[in-house]
Amino acid sequence: MQRCNQRLFRVARAVLNDDSEAEDALQEAYLNAFRHLDGFRGQAELSTWLTRIVLNECNRRLRSRRPTVALEELPLEGGERNVITFPSRSNADDPVMAAARSQLRGLVEQALGALPEAFRVVFVLREIEECSIEETAAVLGIRAETVKTRLFRARRQLRAALRDHLVDVTGEVFQFLGARCARLADVVMQRLASDVIQVRRED
Repeated sequence: MQRCNQRLFRVARAVLNDDSEAEDALQEAYLNAFRHLDGFRGQAELSTWLTRIVLNECNRRLRSRRPTVALEELPLEGGERNVITFPSRSNADDPVMAAARSQLRGLVEQALGALPEAFRVVFVLREIEECSIEETAAVLGIRAETVKTRLFRARRQLRAALRDHLVDVTGEVFQFLGARCARLADVVMQRLASDVIQVRRED
């Protein structure tokens, strides 16, 4: 369970879009798995089998709480394929970097939460859990081409959402105002004054 918890929770969270309900669903899925352990025939990885059980439990919960929207109703979007790059962990001990990562993670989680469920689950499995296209397709019971299409749309929508969040701060990058600006001006004026004094001495 501890080996699979992270992946399975992420999948449940991607479907249900709620931390508490995802944890409940994961617990129920584990219970179902233990009760039906004789149904595991080893034709797939244990983690793949467990992921299917988690998805089934999440979908059961979704059906009971709201109507579903057909994927065909979602707008088809084109464009170039871009990959969202997540921040490096190389500066894990730097509190400034840790705070920045926390803020960025919050933005990404918020943008992920706004994705349609079908796109969100594929993105989590492919980009976060690094499942292959084939495994993702097997877990979700869809074609490999469908995985690629949903991942493409998820990336596109995430880029747009993150761009909307970041557009307000792009005008503030590389600021050189306030004390820094005044300090530079003072240094330049002092050096100019020094140059003038030096010229007068030479004259």
